[in-house]
Amino acid sequence: MRHYIYPALSSPLPALQFDDQFAFRPTGSTTAAIIHLLHTVINLLETEPYVIVMSLDFSRAFDTVRHSTLLHKLSQLHIPDRIYNWLVDFFDNHFHCTVFRDELSTLLAINASIIQGSAIGPAAYVVTAGDLVIAAPGNTMCKYADDTYIIIPASNEMTRHAELTNVQKWAEQNNLKPNCSKSTEVIFRDNRRRRHHTAAALEPAPMPGIARNSFLKMLGINIENNFSIAQHVQHLVAASTQSLYAMRVLRTHGLDDDALQHIFRARLPESLHT
Repeated sequence: MRHYIYPALSSPLPALQFDDQFAFRPTGSTTAAIIHLLHTVINLLETEPYVIVMSLDFSRAFDTVRHSTLLHKLSQLHIPDRIYNWLVDFFDNHFHCTVFRDELSTLLAINASIIQGSAIGPAAYVVTAGDLVIAAPGNTMCKYADDTYIIIPASNEMTRHAELTNVQKWAEQNNLKPNCSKSTEVIFRDNRRRRHHTAAALEPAPMPGIARNSFLKMLGINIENNFSIAQHVQHLVAASTQSLYAMRVLRTHGLDDDALQHIFRARLPESLHT
């Protein structure tokens, strides 16, 4: 599937755009997404007193994607007809039932959800989110699969409600539900630049129902609103030290090298594997 769908994501389409999507694309990665977001924020701070980043969460995003909507969007990609027909068959004719105390319920058709662990699942969500775009000029969106970030300069602060409403409307049309309890906003400032303290530079009031944090958690990395990652590094070092101590204790109790290697890869952050 990757030989057909992934190249199709690089082709511009009228209704679907993937330039702001960094997941499951040949040129995309978590590193590229983080660099893109920080680069955009830092460039905006050249002329803006602050920049707002809204981190949006969707409840069980992969489990609620409607098949009919997904297949309609897949039909717009430049993929061979036989591949599209195969995808239709892949999502069609699946049923589920419940067994309780030897009683079997009637079969119900499964018309939503994509399997996140399957080869097609993540790419299918990327296609689903292809028509999720910003509502106001001047704002920017950055996506990595179902992780969605909206970058809003201070001069566009009044568009926050419009952006959130736009996302909620898109989610409703695509059978998704925004999870405001896990959505946050962070206000980035460049404290090295001296600015006059005007009313325009004052931070706006928090969005109703959206928590305001002093750091942005993006793809497993905690970035503070002054761009420091010191606390994130300290947390990694502390967690790694605790894991290494536990391994030393296990070695003293006779665990062999192969078993310790399995524990090492399971417990330590992937970035520290050698």
